[in-house]
Amino acid sequence: MRDTVCYNGGMNSSKNAPLVVAFVADLLFTTRIQNVVDHLGWRIEWVETAVSIGTPHSPNQPERPGESLHGTEGKLFEQITAWQPALLLFDLTNPQIPWRRWMPILKSSPATRRLPILAFGPHEDKETMQDAKKLGANWVVGRSRFTSAMPDLLQKYARIPDRDALAASCAEPLAELAKEGIALFNQGEYYKCHDALEEAWMADQSPARELYRGILQVGIAYYQIQRGNYRGAIKMLLRLRQWLDPLPPVCRGVNIAKLRQNAAEVQEILTELGPERVGAFDTAVIQPIEYAD
Repeated sequence: MRDTVCYNGGMNSSKNAPLVVAFVADLLFTTRIQNVVDHLGWRIEWVETAVSIGTPHSPNQPERPGESLHGTEGKLFEQITAWQPALLLFDLTNPQIPWRRWMPILKSSPATRRLPILAFGPHEDKETMQDAKKLGANWVVGRSRFTSAMPDLLQKYARIPDRDALAASCAEPLAELAKEGIALFNQGEYYKCHDALEEAWMADQSPARELYRGILQVGIAYYQIQRGNYRGAIKMLLRLRQWLDPLPPVCRGVNIAKLRQNAAEVQEILTELGPERVGAFDTAVIQPIEYAD
């Protein structure tokens, strides 16, 4: 096993290149996976042990579906949502990864449930293969098939946004309802902005409709801060990245880059304050959404 248990590998450092997060430690497979990922021009993050992703789980904190903010599961959500991978890859024979616990939690959380999970294991161990499928793996294949068809499997199952279609859609005008929602957002009316943005999202079937959902989620997070709901705010800040991160720096005139940066700043400050001091959060940190009318 390598000394470094969690690192970025691959020759392609472009942040737009698809990312695979591999919960794999077997040197035979890590080498082959790395070669395939390099050939595809993708990126990879290795998570070989549970220890490398966070602190040991406390038996006094039982697992619950959805986002956890503490221990190993909390660190897992923090890392996965920060990475926003195109694919999660699990080796079912890796004893250092509690995949039976992690898969259902990942698949029940709104922040991570859309991320595809591909798992591989010994085809003769039908019980383990079936367990992985029941617990949340979208696809489960035998080790031999995974080895022989790895490039095809990664490309088939990875969730990769069509950036050309998204860019074309982002060049379209901003919906009037979205303008209303943004105006309310900029007035600090985070609860009231929800309806207009949701209606704009429902009326739009183009790839850039996620712009409206992303802004809506930011508004919900800030509303939770106003209410003093630390856990609710952090959970929403974790979730919103799946909609904002794929967008270009500017979409329909909205300065997405600034919105993302400000949301990240809010999350960092809120995390430092913690649940006991959420009332001390300075709302002056929250910046208005900029857009070209």
